[in-house]
Amino acid sequence: MRDVAGMVASLGGMAQKQQLVALGARDLDLTGSVRRNETRRARQGWYTTLPDSDPRVSAVRVGGRLTGISAIIALGGWVLARHPLHVSLRDNAARLRTPWNRHIRIKGRRIPGLVLRWDDDDVARRGSATSVDLLDALVRVVIDEEFETAVAALDWALHFGWIDWMDFDAIISRLPKRLRKIQHWVDANCESLPESLARVRIRQAGYDVVSQVWLGDQWRIDLVIAGCVGFEVDGKAYHLETFEADRSKDLDIAASHLHNIRVSANQVFNEWPRVMRAIEAAIADRSTAQL
Repeated sequence: MRDVAGMVASLGGMAQKQQLVALGARDLDLTGSVRRNETRRARQGWYTTLPDSDPRVSAVRVGGRLTGISAIIALGGWVLARHPLHVSLRDNAARLRTPWNRHIRIKGRRIPGLVLRWDDDDVARRGSATSVDLLDALVRVVIDEEFETAVAALDWALHFGWIDWMDFDAIISRLPKRLRKIQHWVDANCESLPESLARVRIRQAGYDVVSQVWLGDQWRIDLVIAGCVGFEVDGKAYHLETFEADRSKDLDIAASHLHNIRVSANQVFNEWPRVMRAIEAAIADRSTAQL
């Protein structure tokens, strides 16, 4: 018996029958692997070791691959809130199935929780068995998603080295002209999703923002706003371990004559109007004090 599950795992957890046959698997091996629940059929001719809940399985089950924001989520990108499943299809895609059941055909093009994109051959030739190429996915994110969501995805991709500046320029060149302004909003120095969202929202409110500003040679301030507010964002998992250091940093920010504001990621996500009021009050107070 061939180790079909091992073959599938070596191919990224998703493989077509012809790939497995090329590696020496026989029909008997494939059937036995499924019966023993070592692998599952994501779709006719497709075998997987990934859990059914994995969006990559859902995309292949439909008949395509992850694209847009769904591809970014699958890579661990900075994305807030839930999004429908975005699936890229070839121009000639047929026998489409629902994301949750490979036996139920899709009727029509409007399925709740599912966005279908028919892409050209260039897109189809790039990427993996389960996802379009990252540059193609990011182009779709800028076109399809809200502005701050697109900026966060590009911040993430640059910050962690998923793309370089040549890739970034290539993405911008493929955008409609009306969307190319996004190039002036992306910041590779950004270190988290809440920091990215806060920076964009503050700039949209009309204030100058600088990311990751050095304070002496020990600290970096997440955002300096209007030259007078030191803005820090706490992510729960990380900052519980650095409580004392964060308090020391707050003291140094205040000692440098910046108005210190520290917020949680949750406050950025869910209480932004309140956060913005605090920022505006701090800037107003500083402006009044200088008169």
